[in-house]
Formats: sequence, structure tokens, C-alpha cells
Amino acid sequence: MNYRPSTSESNDEPLDGEQENAGGAEEQANLPSIDFSTFVLSLSHSALVNMGDAPSPVDGRRDENLPMARQTIDLLALLELKTNGNLTGEEERVLQQALYDLRLRYVEVSREK
Repeated sequence: MNYRPSTSESNDEPLDGEQENAGGAEEQANLPSIDFSTFVLSLSHSALVNMGDAPSPVDGRRDENLPMARQTIDLLALLELKTNGNLTGEEERVLQQALYDLRLRYVEVSREK
């Protein structure tokens, strides 16, 4: 089931015209909660995949795509800039730590080339 983005976490309404299938509730229960920290961690994992540090979820291979990794890191930096003053302490720490770790790893991977 797809959900509209909302400012209230409790307002998870299905998109118009969509119905839950029989396995939808079970699939939804296995997914992480949809929140800012999960979004940041998802983008972080994507950057790690593009740096070759994590296997691709598609084929399990570890391929490097440093321009894509850099773009994802830049996207996280943009999120940090645009959400300044609007995050909880925990969300801010997750974002700052992810950026620090990814930037450090990006420099290491770039120097290996």
C-alpha cells in the first residue's frame, strides 16, 4: 500500500484508487517505520552501495559508482541545510553522523583509485 507524505505521522491514508491486497498487511509489518531517520539511513545505504562497500540489492555485486555516491552525499548535505532547526535532536544526530561517515569513506575510496 502506498501512502501520501504528510506532516502528521498518524495520517497514513492510502492513495486514491488503491486497495490493500491480502498479503499487504503482512508485507507492511516487515517494513521499517517511515520516518526521517529511516529515510536518511536508506540514502546512506545507497551511497555505501555506490562506493562498493555494500552489495547491490539487485544482483549482490559490489560495483563502484563514485559520481552517484557523491550525488547521494550531496543530497544528504542539502537535506541538512534545508532542515536546519526543524529536526529533533536524534534526527539531527543521525543525519550529521551519516554525513560524517560517508564523507570520510568517500575520501578513502577516492584516494584508492
